[in-house]
Amino acid sequence: MTPYRRRTYVLLVSVMAFAMTGAFSPRADATAANTNLQVSATVVSACSVSATALNFGSSINPISAVVPIDASTTLTVQCTATTPYSVALSAGNNAGGNFSARAVLNGAATLGYQLYSNALRTTVWDDAAGQVAGTGTGSNQSLTVYGRLPSVTGAVPGTYTDTVVVTITY
Repeated sequence: MTPYRRRTYVLLVSVMAFAMTGAFSPRADATAANTNLQVSATVVSACSVSATALNFGSSINPISAVVPIDASTTLTVQCTATTPYSVALSAGNNAGGNFSARAVLNGAATLGYQLYSNALRTTVWDDAAGQVAGTGTGSNQSLTVYGRLPSVTGAVPGTYTDTVVVTITY
């Protein structure tokens, strides 16, 4: 590099360094303004419920069956944490809205049954005072439905069915 070019280079670097320090340093008379940035998220209460089938048996012999025939199944409830909920069971499609007349049907043949919220089968699970209440945890919670078929006397062969609607209110 020639002495002329070296001096030009040194001079150019010096001018650039000086210019940059002035360009990026705050002015002595500069002012600032601030504001707040609000950040939010809204979480709503939510619940879901699922059910597995309740089966009293697939080969009940009405002549030798020991009654009552008891069975149980599980409802799975999931609600957001701290969300209160209640679970109601309908009377079923075959009861005409009468909880004491829950029945499974096979054509014109019927078998009465009942659903309970306790293992002793003393509290009928319905859509009023017999609802089961709880508080969500954010995780799955299991609720047991206890069923009882009190009699199979006079039952005709075939498959007996009913559909009960499970409703969760939160």
